[in-house]
Amino acid sequence: MNPRLVVTGTRRAGAAGFTLIEVLVALTIVAVALIAGLRSTASLSRDAQRQADALLAHVCAENELIKMRLSRQMPGVGDHDVPCEQAGRSLTVKVAVRPTPNPNFRRVDAQVFDQQDPILRISTVVGQL
Repeated sequence: MNPRLVVTGTRRAGAAGFTLIEVLVALTIVAVALIAGLRSTASLSRDAQRQADALLAHVCAENELIKMRLSRQMPGVGDHDVPCEQAGRSLTVKVAVRPTPNPNFRRVDAQVFDQQDPILRISTVVGQL
């Protein structure tokens, strides 16, 4: 008689199905794979949102710097805030104009904020024409 077929004195036709341990191991593996997939999806979503924020902020900052260049005047030294509406979002551009060692040039920094959170900073030098 085959000892594998005898269980506590009774006879089974064969082992059918999975044990509880095998099922729990399989469920654990599936759960870990699903959690990893969920984390990577969340990370991709955050990266896409950050990229969209940076694109909108870049448009706002470039608009202010181009506006300064097109005015064909030397910008005055100081700071000012400019509201910027892009894609239904209200952003704020903080423009800071600083003198340089050469009096014919000014350093201009444009930093874009979403409420109080900084998104992007662009700097350039504007010269006298």
